[in-house]
Amino acid sequence: MENKDRGMSAGHLTMMALGSVIGGSFFLGTSVAMNAAGPSILLSFIFAGILVYFILFALSEMTVANPYGGSFSTFAAEELGEGTGFVVGWVYWTGTIFSMSSEATAIPILLGQWIPNLPIGLIGTFLIVGVTLLNLLGSHWLSRLESGLSSIKLIAIVFFIILGIVLIVGIIPGTRPIGAGELVHEPLMPGGLKGIAGSMLIVMFAYAGFEIIGLAASEVKNPQKTIPKAIAYTVLSLVGLYILYAAVLLPLVPTAALSDNMSPMVMSLNRRGILWAGTALNGVLISASLSAMLAAVFGLGRMIRSLSDERHAPKWLRDKTEVPYRGILFSGMAMLLGLGFGHLFPRVYLVLITSGGFALLFTYAVIMACHIRFRTKKGCPPHGKCQMPGFPYTSWFALISMILVFISMPFIPGQSAGLVTGIVMVIIYSLIYLGMRIFRTQISEKSVLKKRGLAIDRHYQRNFSTEFSEELATEIHGKSKCDHEKER
Repeated sequence: MENKDRGMSAGHLTMMALGSVIGGSFFLGTSVAMNAAGPSILLSFIFAGILVYFILFALSEMTVANPYGGSFSTFAAEELGEGTGFVVGWVYWTGTIFSMSSEATAIPILLGQWIPNLPIGLIGTFLIVGVTLLNLLGSHWLSRLESGLSSIKLIAIVFFIILGIVLIVGIIPGTRPIGAGELVHEPLMPGGLKGIAGSMLIVMFAYAGFEIIGLAASEVKNPQKTIPKAIAYTVLSLVGLYILYAAVLLPLVPTAALSDNMSPMVMSLNRRGILWAGTALNGVLISASLSAMLAAVFGLGRMIRSLSDERHAPKWLRDKTEVPYRGILFSGMAMLLGLGFGHLFPRVYLVLITSGGFALLFTYAVIMACHIRFRTKKGCPPHGKCQMPGFPYTSWFALISMILVFISMPFIPGQSAGLVTGIVMVIIYSLIYLGMRIFRTQISEKSVLKKRGLAIDRHYQRNFSTEFSEELATEIHGKSKCDHEKER
């Protein structure tokens, strides 16, 4: 599948990753994390950035070793067993379907601020169909569209950071500098270590989506050079932007006033009399959700292709073309079902959405476990270089940290149900795999017995033919001898 002439560049891949990461949840969801951790949210962003660095470079080493082998589910199957590859692939796919169905619900709500009484279900259906069809065009066109949408989000964040610095320093004539502002009146850790632990879950969600780099590896130019470069760009961009964003926001608004009903950026600027920010950022939120949906469907299609290549998905989903049309269409149909299910059972759907976060964290933990096994068995990737500093200690540190983030899920209201649902999802897919394995074993045994039966039949047929021929020859020979004696 290598396509050096029209493959994705490091810049395209970076923008695709940023498009997948910086969705509507970043602009709204980070307010919950800041409310829980207070000013210590900076520590959460830094710590999560370190984890993202380790996870991405672990993924990079395995991808450089085999850029055309498939997704991280393929790595899991190779390093941890076929069952792990099956489970992590389908858990990731299911969790992303849930998350993107929620984005399709959020966009009509945001549009409703401009155009009231919009039918959420109809607009959401139109968006899912549109995003699915756009993905059928292939990575060449999609990467350019995704780059444009990602640029809008990045420009909005950079603009807010610059405007925040101007307000803090007081560069504008006639205005007083804010300085430390609200930070003077807030304790560093209002929720203690429990608040930081709880915020880590949402902060990791804010970083989630970067794994699309591994899913797109087969469609880039010169993967051995492009993948590490794209990962370095992604890490620097994400960690730098997020830390600057949090550092500028904290003096502008008290963290106790933040909630998921309004973007922290909008609230902070409204408090300073910049009321047009709400309207402008509403458009940014819409583009952010669209960008996240486009990038997610791109990754979902490649995941289905990887699963079908590994015989972990039905044969009719197998697609050998450059663009995985069947995987994309199948994922689009699943998102439509998720959207409809959410409208029919909204309370249950909220629980399923939280399991989407569990699915991402589960995937990252498996990636780190795969990397530990990969490096232990094979060392550095061929034609590449060891990118993970301090192995194996850093890999174990990242894996244990992800487990601790799982444990912290009950500290955030509403996430306990997501943890339970996610565990149930892992158990269900494990049982499905066991059922498939038993079925295949029975089919294989029947096939072997059938072949043995045919061999035995042929053996008896050959023996019968030989014996019959010998008896017939003897009888003929005996008759010939008797006739000869009579003639004499």
